[in-house]
Amino acid sequence: MKNVLLVISGALCAYGWLYGQSQHLPYPTAHKSDQVDDYHGTRVADPYRWLEDDRSAETLDWVKAENRVTSEYLSQIPFRKELRSRLDQLQNYPRYTPPVLRGGYYFFRKNDGLQNQNVVYVQQGLNGAPKLLLDPNKFSKDGTSRLALFAVSKNGRYAAYTISTGGSDWQEGHVLEVASGRVLSDKLQWLKVGELAWAGDGFFYSRYPAPQPGHELSSKNEDQTVYFHRVGTAQSSDKLVYEDKAHTQRFNTVSTTDDEHYAFLDVSERGKGKDGNALYYRDLEVPAKAFTPIVEEISDDKYAVVENVGGKFLIETNAKAPNSRVALYDPKTREWNDVIREKPQPLKNVTYAGGKLLAEYSEDVASRVYVYDVQGKVTGEIPLPAKGVAGEVTGSPESPLVFYEFSALNIPDTIYKYDLRSGANSVYRAPHVAGFDPQRYESKEVFYHSKDGTRIPMFLVYKKGLQLNGKNPTLLYAYGGFDIVTYPTFSALRLALLEQGVVYASANIRGGGEYGDKWHQAGMRFHKQNVFDDFISAAEWLIHNNYTSREKLAIYGASNGGLLVGAVVNQRPELFRAAIAHAGVMDMLRFQKFTIGWNWIADYGSSDDPAQFKNLRAYSPVHNVKAGVKYPAMLVTTADHDDRVIPGHSFKYAAALQAEVASDRPVLIRIDTNSGHGASSTTKQLEQTTDDYSFLLYNLGVKPNFETESAGSVAKTGVKAGIR
Repeated sequence: MKNVLLVISGALCAYGWLYGQSQHLPYPTAHKSDQVDDYHGTRVADPYRWLEDDRSAETLDWVKAENRVTSEYLSQIPFRKELRSRLDQLQNYPRYTPPVLRGGYYFFRKNDGLQNQNVVYVQQGLNGAPKLLLDPNKFSKDGTSRLALFAVSKNGRYAAYTISTGGSDWQEGHVLEVASGRVLSDKLQWLKVGELAWAGDGFFYSRYPAPQPGHELSSKNEDQTVYFHRVGTAQSSDKLVYEDKAHTQRFNTVSTTDDEHYAFLDVSERGKGKDGNALYYRDLEVPAKAFTPIVEEISDDKYAVVENVGGKFLIETNAKAPNSRVALYDPKTREWNDVIREKPQPLKNVTYAGGKLLAEYSEDVASRVYVYDVQGKVTGEIPLPAKGVAGEVTGSPESPLVFYEFSALNIPDTIYKYDLRSGANSVYRAPHVAGFDPQRYESKEVFYHSKDGTRIPMFLVYKKGLQLNGKNPTLLYAYGGFDIVTYPTFSALRLALLEQGVVYASANIRGGGEYGDKWHQAGMRFHKQNVFDDFISAAEWLIHNNYTSREKLAIYGASNGGLLVGAVVNQRPELFRAAIAHAGVMDMLRFQKFTIGWNWIADYGSSDDPAQFKNLRAYSPVHNVKAGVKYPAMLVTTADHDDRVIPGHSFKYAAALQAEVASDRPVLIRIDTNSGHGASSTTKQLEQTTDDYSFLLYNLGVKPNFETESAGSVAKTGVKAGIR
């Protein structure tokens, strides 16, 4: 250990501050096997196949050695401790979720600031005193077991919830009695992907067969079934509601209407490349009634039930409407009638409350929320305080009050209350972030053109008074996949970068849902290169417009965004100074073979198909590392409990980088423990962010001054300041 420390210390000293040209880090040796696979007549080497087994002794030894090198490198960064202290200060403020009304009680989650997990509270009416109901911080000693699902029965008597341990996607179900706060003896195992849908004295849930002992994290996740659990009984007596042995990779999930009169079965088969779902319903007031099809065939069309209105179903769908619409389906006549027709802007969320429909649209990635009656007539618009994002909207059919969360890049998450009767809109709960003055920062949206001429939006936030001299350290982020929108939301932790003069850029590239299904499809399967071109063009725009330079530009992405970073760095290594790829899908030829990876075939395609194999191999990060080429400073991150994107993806990519690239900059991998696809606790999040930001600032040549920034006074934010 001492010799390793001396080598790294010497390298960092030679690095100077910073930009030295000699990085002799003692990377562990990862041997190359002679593994070669035949894909449709093309032989492809896979020398690091052994790293896919993250439980083998050889892999564990490699992981320990890699973590040792990374830890020693990061520990030598002179401002790392001060950065962690500043991040703690910034994160240490109360945060809330919008309240949910059930049975006369309001339920919400709160984090005092640095609690590892959000705590569930309940209060009777809006003026009642909040009472602690469930504290997930007590689930485990290290705080890494989190509350996943939480659903309250219509009468407010019981709450069903699930626990995820150590970052795993597997969940364990429990039931508590709301009035007493007593956790009952109910215990449900092997839940994953689904809901807890109440109906009377029990609830529907989806589960998988119990995996073989020792293989919990590598289970293939096939044969999902739906059961009904009655409160107070053992899981062994739960009633099987639905199974489909002929289609082992289908997702089968059930939801219920607010009045618990109807249940809906959603069936999807993304492993077959289908992006949509089938939909069935069941009248729960008719004993032993089977599920009846609404849409029987699975295609690329999506259907989601909003609510039951007088025995007819409000359904949001993109069928014959790429930007989505809301229709009323009559189960007696099987007729569809549009209630909210498709608009030029994509419809992102619909909530039924107080006899009204609240429809959130995305207008150049900023929210607009309109109020409709059930006949589809616009009766109002919720006045949002700025160009930003209306997050979770909660409401009840019985109440005219709705709540929503609003934020922007320079506005912390604020909970608003809106009265559907009067149109009154007011702050319900506002955050107070220590030392943050929103007037010091500027946020704006710009547009640039990608390689093929497509117009792409991008949001920027930075300190006011920024000089466009090409010398500003800049962090560029994007996701670009799975119809997910990258909204311009607030991050208290990001302030630690902005305070030091870093420009933060968030590019809304294709593959996401920013402009509806067409935008999504333009970044799927054979169009995936568009995603990479959009990201590269964002970087080039920032440089061309003098926000930054190649020596001052870093990129970051996670999950599908980790794939984005890996592919782009391979294609344009000279364009960036530093890059962080978190939990990326790095082996595009084998992703479908692990855990729930087959679910991504709908977006990516599969190497089992000859044409799709050729497309995937062209950008697969593991297979396109450029030997002998100078890469940016690289930090690849993953976690030991990531059973969504297995750590082997990151292991193989990091091993290939360290063996092949001719870089005088660090190429490191950070493997977290007791964490999963995302940080499993606030502590884990702070640890990871400290390492990420230390690595970025150090390699971008930034000399932080945290004393000046942390000395500011506590500022009220999100109410009046900074929202104009």
